[in-house]
Amino acid sequence: MYAITGITGKVGGALAEELLAAGKAVRAVARDRSKAAVWAERGCDVAVANMEDAGALASAFAGAEAVFILPPSEFDPKPGYLEARRVIDAVVAALVASSPARVVCLSTIGADAPHDNLLTQRTLMEAAFSVLSIPATFLRPGWFIENAQWDLPSARNEGVIHSLLFPLDKRFPMVATRDVGRTAACLMQEEWSGKRVVELEGPTRVSPNDLAAAFSQALGRDVRAEAIVREQWEALFRAQGSSNPGPRIRMLDGFNEGWIEFADAGAHALKGSIDLQQAIDEIVSG
Repeated sequence: MYAITGITGKVGGALAEELLAAGKAVRAVARDRSKAAVWAERGCDVAVANMEDAGALASAFAGAEAVFILPPSEFDPKPGYLEARRVIDAVVAALVASSPARVVCLSTIGADAPHDNLLTQRTLMEAAFSVLSIPATFLRPGWFIENAQWDLPSARNEGVIHSLLFPLDKRFPMVATRDVGRTAACLMQEEWSGKRVVELEGPTRVSPNDLAAAFSQALGRDVRAEAIVREQWEALFRAQGSSNPGPRIRMLDGFNEGWIEFADAGAHALKGSIDLQQAIDEIVSG
């Protein structure tokens, strides 16, 4: 049996689809049983557990051949990443108590970055899991193409996407969430010992200008990319409700300045099969 946290999201859902198609038994781990109802209808066992509840998680992981850990994303963390640390402590305790055969953790590009930033939350997770005796794989995908969902209204209505990534012609490692789920499904069914890191990006790297061109084709209208200058970021994020925008700003610095990157610039990273245009077409079609 394969236990999947985050099954109600895009990555977890794609992972579950792959495992079910392979005839595997799946346990859907969700905070709310009603949100996992669609997976119960597909034949999955459902376990209710909050990611900060070690006891409930241990019960959900009990008897699992492999567990997929998808930690919640916190874009406005408290200083010291207190939210992430609570989740990490609970998950570690649950894994120790349940002792699954292996675990695959959704980490991120930048988990090995040299400077503190928003992705340090995953650095902390990898460090905590690395001392466990359970075989663990840290799947580090690039920037999710589906983040462009936030650009759809302005692309459709104004013919512009406002980019925090720049220069506008710089190509960044991006990947579609379905490729992440598919890769995770393959990794969970493998056997290995110790700890390993698997990097993943799409078939080609993507610039903000490329994103704009993909929206142009999908929408049938001209779309251009415009950079939001760094000096405006803090005010923008605070206007959006952020109390601690520093880590997010440093993450964006890392991508733009190049110190958030895959080893060997992605030469040995796995490559997904879903290209940019296909992913943007799916965003536009809804």
